[in-house]
Amino acid sequence: MSRVGKNPVAIPSGVTIEIANDVIKAKGKRGELSYQLSDEVEVIHADNVVSITPKSKSKRSRSMWGTTRARVNNLVQGVSEGFTINLEINGVGYRAAVEGKELVLQLGYSHPVRYPIPDGIVMKCERPTAISIEGNDKQQVGQLAAEIRGFRPPEPFKGKGIKYATETIRRKEGKKK
Repeated sequence: MSRVGKNPVAIPSGVTIEIANDVIKAKGKRGELSYQLSDEVEVIHADNVVSITPKSKSKRSRSMWGTTRARVNNLVQGVSEGFTINLEINGVGYRAAVEGKELVLQLGYSHPVRYPIPDGIVMKCERPTAISIEGNDKQQVGQLAAEIRGFRPPEPFKGKGIKYATETIRRKEGKKK
C-alpha cells in the first residue's frame, strides 16, 4: 500500500479542479496548471478533496498511485502558493544580477554566464550573492535551480560555488605541509 498515495489531497479555497479526458487541471490565484493522468490510476474529486486509487494490483499501477498523488498535490500547491528555491553564491568576485529577461552570473570564468529566464518564472537577486527562483511548476523551478547550480557547483575545500540555501557542504581538509 502506498503511504503517499493513500492520503487525499485537500483543495484550498480559491482553487478549482477539473478532470476530463485523463487530464487534471487546477486553476487558482497564481494561474493554471495541468497534468496528464496515467491510465493505471483512478482520480475522484469530491467535497474539496481529490483521492487517487490504483485500478489494479500491478506493480506499475501501485507505483503510479503515489506519483500521481504527489503530482496532483504539487499542482494544487503551485496554483495556490507557488514554489521558491533560494541559491547562495560563495567565492571572491562571484556575483549574480538580473538584467531584463536574463540572469547574469560572474563565476570566475573569463566571461559572464548569461542564463535566459523562461516565462512563468520570477528570479530575484536581493543581494549579489543570493538568487531566488519562484514559479508555479515545482518541476520547472527545481530544474532551473539545478541548471544554475551546475554552472559552478560548490567544491569541498573552500566551499566556493553556487549552492542551495538549505544545503550544507561537507568540507575536506586541505594539503598538509
